[in-house]
Amino acid sequence: MVKFLDLECISLENASLILLVTRSVGPRVISLCIKGGDNLFAELPDLLADLPDGTRYHFYGGHRLWHAPESMPRTYFPDDDPVDIVSTGHGLSVTQPVEPHTGIEKSMQISLVGEAPQVVVSHTLTNRGLWPVECAPWAITQLKPGGVAILPQSLGQTGFIPNRSLTFWPYTDLADPRFYPGNLYLRIDSDRHSKPFKVGFPNLRGWLAYWNAGTLFVKRAPFETRAAYVDFNSSSECYCNDRFLELETLAPIRTLEPGEASTHTETWEIHAGVDF
Repeated sequence: MVKFLDLECISLENASLILLVTRSVGPRVISLCIKGGDNLFAELPDLLADLPDGTRYHFYGGHRLWHAPESMPRTYFPDDDPVDIVSTGHGLSVTQPVEPHTGIEKSMQISLVGEAPQVVVSHTLTNRGLWPVECAPWAITQLKPGGVAILPQSLGQTGFIPNRSLTFWPYTDLADPRFYPGNLYLRIDSDRHSKPFKVGFPNLRGWLAYWNAGTLFVKRAPFETRAAYVDFNSSSECYCNDRFLELETLAPIRTLEPGEASTHTETWEIHAGVDF
């Protein structure tokens, strides 16, 4: 057991990486480091959101699991209680107590891929309630500002049929100087600009990346062509403000009957010494 940002954590490591998984709150991965390097994730112990009932949501930073579509206060149910952690040989299984207002149980299965700089994270929502719930696992990684997000665009040749779409939020300014749209990639510079920005899209190519100070973080998640996603069919989203940049992937939305679960798996790759 180790302490990080005043949280009890369990360390998971191989020859390439060190991860810290929180035990006193969660489920979340609070730190990801190449051995000998700094934490790639944003550290946000003081970042709070006020909820309608007078309680607060603690962001903490790092990687977390939410359920979509986003709604206040449902999505922001606090994850401040201890979680159950079980060793799985090459990784950890982390389970949160059932959310009393939604009946949803969140869990993550986190595994290292041999000695490589790769991590597999499976995110599961289980309906432990008495009624069906429409939702989707939503995997959110908060990264330190100062880098560049790289979001791939569709390359499919579809003739007269559109081959790409973008989704924007009410606060998104298309003239924001941090946003560079391109035919192959969208680029978002995270330079501590205070105004929030968010974009979403159906990610047929199945990956997102963030480059910062010579390190490239890539996360991959499958896209189901025939499935429906929230936010105008966005399977990937990127949000940034002055404190962090988020790379987000989502599973298709579905109705979970009591006892049913939905699992969404990401693969992370970390590459050092990358010029951009």
